[in-house]
This record gives sequence, C-alpha cells and structure tokens, in this order.
Amino acid sequence: MLHPTDLKELRDAVLDSSGTLGIAGAGTAADWAGPLGPVDAVLDTTGLAGIVVHNPGDMTVAVRAGTPLRQLQEELAPHHQRVSLDAARVAEGATVGGLVATGDAGPCGLAFGSMRDLVIGVTLVLADGTVARSGGHVIKNVAGYDLAKLLHGSYGTLAVIAEVVLRLHPVPEREATLAVSCSLTEAAELARAVLAGPHEAVALEWLGTTPDAGTLLVRLNGTAAAMDARLDRLRPVLPGAVDGDDRWAEHAAIVRGGPGDAVLRIGVRPSKLPGVLTALPARAITAGLGTGIATVVLDAQDVAAAHETVAAAGGTSVLRRRPAGASVSAWGPPPSALKVLRAVKQSLDPAGRLGPGRFDPWM
Repeated sequence: MLHPTDLKELRDAVLDSSGTLGIAGAGTAADWAGPLGPVDAVLDTTGLAGIVVHNPGDMTVAVRAGTPLRQLQEELAPHHQRVSLDAARVAEGATVGGLVATGDAGPCGLAFGSMRDLVIGVTLVLADGTVARSGGHVIKNVAGYDLAKLLHGSYGTLAVIAEVVLRLHPVPEREATLAVSCSLTEAAELARAVLAGPHEAVALEWLGTTPDAGTLLVRLNGTAAAMDARLDRLRPVLPGAVDGDDRWAEHAAIVRGGPGDAVLRIGVRPSKLPGVLTALPARAITAGLGTGIATVVLDAQDVAAAHETVAAAGGTSVLRRRPAGASVSAWGPPPSALKVLRAVKQSLDPAGRLGPGRFDPWM
C-alpha cells in the first residue's frame, strides 16, 4: 500500500513501483465497474487532502484529489459557496478525485451537471511518472487538451488524479421540494410540463419500486423571498403535490442499494428512459426524467439482460453494486467508440499498469 501526501510523493510512488497499480480513495465506490484485478501495489490517495487555493471572488477552488467532498463543502460554507454536486455517496466520505474518476452525480445534475461540468482544471500523474496539467482557474480556459473530461468516468485506468480545480456556485438561501404520487408514465408527462414552464427546477426525479407507482420529486432553490411565490406557481402543474423535502433520503437509499442487491446506473435519451425502465425487472428505481440518468436495483441474474435492453435503446449502463460472490458483468455490449477508448488507454498507459480489470471485458 502506497500513501503519498503531496504531488512529489505521488510521482515518486508511481516511478518507484514497476508493476500494476490499483488506485484507491475513500472506498465508497470500490465495487463499481469491473472488479480490480490482481495488482502489485495499491496507491491510496487519501493522504492527498486539503485545499490548495480558494479564490472566492472568482468562485473557484483548487483542491487535492483525496479530499472528501463533504469536508470541502464545510470549508467553503463560511464563504456561502459550494460545489454543486449531491451524489449519494458524498455523505459517506467520497473524495473529489474519486467522484471524478467514477463519473458520479446526483439529482441536481439537472441544473449543474456532473463533475465533468464542474472541473475546470486538473493535475495528474501518468503511468510513466509524467506530471500533466490541464486548464486552470479561468472558467472559460480552453487551452490544450481537456484531460479532466477524459478522466471523467475512467475508474483509475488512465492516470492518477492529484489535484482538481472546481467551479463553485452560491449556496442558495432556501431549497424546497414538492412530491407527487404517480406512475412513471404520469411522471414523465408532469416532468415535461415542469421543464416547459418558467420553474427552473434543479432536480426532477421519480422513485418507486415498480413503474406503476412511485413519487415524483421536484426541487427548487433560490432566494428565500421568492421561494413561496415560485412554489405557488409550480403547484398547479403538479396536482396533489405535497411537501417532499424528507423524501430525498429514500432516493439516496435506492441509489446506494443494500446487501444482496445488484445496482445498475443507466444513461439514455430522456424521452426513452420511461420505456427502458418499464422493460426492466427492477425492484427499485430512481429516474432523472430531465437528465436521462437512472439507477435500478435488480437481482443478479437479471443484470445481463438489463445491459442488453439499455444498449438496444442506444444507452449505456454500468454496475454500481455487485452482490457478494456474484459473477455479473459490469458493462453491457461494447460501445461503438471502443477503438477510441483502447487507443487512449494505449497512449496514456501503454504497459497497462493502471486499474486492470475495471473495463473488463472491453479492455
């Protein structure tokens, strides 16, 4: 186990180890994607922690990759700023680098996107010890290759993230959620009405145990003075809506899954999402009706067929919880861009040192 605490130690750790490397953070996504194969050493990034520089006026922060996002939010709070990412595992201590590497996001991705949209600069170490930097503290910086987007969702197979520069947003004065009991099909109709109006929802999620019955959650945020009027304007679009602030914990519980569950993360065109989810034998569902991102809880024997169903709709899927002892595929059919993915891997890590097994059987 290697425990670097700064960029130099990280580079030395990569250079001084000659075999395969696994990259580990807080461990909140250790069983996501393909299982890590046998490695000669594990590089623990949690020692790479803390803010490098915070520019409140520019609303940017540079932070070491092993910093828990929860801790970063606490340090930004006195400045009334935050990283607008609410992935469920942030509460469990997920690190900034781990959230980038796994491509994770939460319900407010509807308004703010994922880490891919929030990262404006990155410092990384390649498998041969090369230190590379991309972007910086300027939000519109477009110089050079955008390595941050390349690493988003790479599961530690292309490089080791050392530092990340993030764009920030103001902490809203107030947040409020309206909840409507409805089927998934009905929720899709309501979601279209919400998105077509002047409501500016920051999250639009349906959750349920079957497509026939569940709850649509619509979250607003903004100034305290305007919130009541905005809620009054939204209620006619959501007949029977009640306060739903306490329902997000249920949403997070579905995303995390439980012992024995297989949890699949799906991305598909939003208009196709209800049909895809209805075709899956899911035991629990969260559906981002504005983003096309969903989480489904399945039995292990249903995972392969679920991958095929999603791929047939032009979507992507990845396993985010694997039942203990179950042999299930983390990925669906190979994407059309597989040759590009393999070429990038060959260019950045020709010896295949980093994260073996994460993209099995693709590469």
